[in-house]
Amino acid sequence: MKKRCDWAGHEQVYIDYHDQEWGVPIHDDVRLFEFLILEGAQAGLSWITILKKRENYRKAFDGFDPKKVAQYDEKKFEALMANEGIVRNRLKIQAAIQNAKAFLVVQQEFGSFDTYIWGFVDGKPQKNAWKSLKEVPAATSVSDAMSKDLKKRGFKFVGSTICYAFMQAIGMVNDHIIDCFRYHEIEM
Repeated sequence: MKKRCDWAGHEQVYIDYHDQEWGVPIHDDVRLFEFLILEGAQAGLSWITILKKRENYRKAFDGFDPKKVAQYDEKKFEALMANEGIVRNRLKIQAAIQNAKAFLVVQQEFGSFDTYIWGFVDGKPQKNAWKSLKEVPAATSVSDAMSKDLKKRGFKFVGSTICYAFMQAIGMVNDHIIDCFRYHEIEM
């Protein structure tokens, strides 16, 4: 039996996410936008809730195409508010649309969102060496700086804790515990 991080639990959707995605470096702007929106949607909820709704989010938000999401009007907003397949929180849906607009501005300024966001770790994933989940921080000085800069650029639902979860999800940090089989498998 493979040793996993304790948070992976026993639900297959969590196990698959842990084993295949979490902590793997992502450099594709559409995938980065997806995780930015999903992490914001997760605020105050469990991540498994969002994972179970992920396919619904992909359909509802046009495959997380930031150009399309940035163009959403009141009619589309109301359709999202009525969509039972996603978290129907007015502020979170408004934030997703606003974040798409801010995302496009960052892409223009830096050439890609990837270049911008990975600049917070000098383009290289940080590999931590935690022995237990108790040691893993909820936020760091890097996520603090990221949060501050994203907010300055008009992003919403990007507090430091959300930013750190985003960093973990997209592989900016490897926070698998050291005896988890994925700790050594993830290419850095």
